[in-house]
Amino acid sequence: MLNIVVCIKQVLDPEAPASAYKIDADANKVVMSGVPPVISPFDENAMEAALRIKDKQECRISVISMGKGLSRTVLGKVLAVGGDELYLLDDSEFEDLDSFATATLLTAAIKKIGNPDLILTGRQAADTNAGIVGSGIAMMLGLSCITVARKLEVVDGKLRVEKVLPDGYQVLEITLPCLITVGNELGEMRVAALQQLVAARKKPVTIWTQQDLHVDAALMKRTRLMKLFIPQRDSKCEFVDGDTPEERGRKLALRIWESELVKRNE
Repeated sequence: MLNIVVCIKQVLDPEAPASAYKIDADANKVVMSGVPPVISPFDENAMEAALRIKDKQECRISVISMGKGLSRTVLGKVLAVGGDELYLLDDSEFEDLDSFATATLLTAAIKKIGNPDLILTGRQAADTNAGIVGSGIAMMLGLSCITVARKLEVVDGKLRVEKVLPDGYQVLEITLPCLITVGNELGEMRVAALQQLVAARKKPVTIWTQQDLHVDAALMKRTRLMKLFIPQRDSKCEFVDGDTPEERGRKLALRIWESELVKRNE
């Protein structure tokens, strides 16, 4: 039986209106009120990739999520659509970690679970867009890694992957165990039926803290956020007058040329 681990992240809803986002200057973090969190859409792509493999052969899907105050209602969706077990790494020390610390902690959790044949992550997180945690986990576990896959298929004990390229895709074959980051090109995660949502309540949910993983998250951070702010954009509009279109055109060209000179001298 194939053992698959899928890493997912709980994030603020990227589809929420801009007015819902606020900056807490004291805590140096983004806050949102009135809008529930969601699973990062890119991680939902990774979950769907695991489910498509499960549709064709017997396998066990273990799902890991890390953070502070994780929602079982939100993250439990992965159990309803076909995940077998959910591991929540929930601790106040797991909040606002950088990519290195995140990859290190997820690696520790994966080792604690066992030795999976396949690890899947989204191509990037929907909040930071860093896109390096998946590759970091692969490096720490000493696994081969392919990024931004649009299709996965297990063939004769190997994994056949269609990797997204700027001008198309590339078909690659990789031996298991390995790690794949999944692109949004693969498609959205399927929707659970009511019966599946009810059945998901009986599936195991394991909660681990920093002590369970025997790590110190604070010592793992390699970066420090200095300031978080919403950029302020000032727009100025200047009207160019003239008696004829030709005259207005000449004045406009001259005004643009003068603006460029000012920028170069700044």
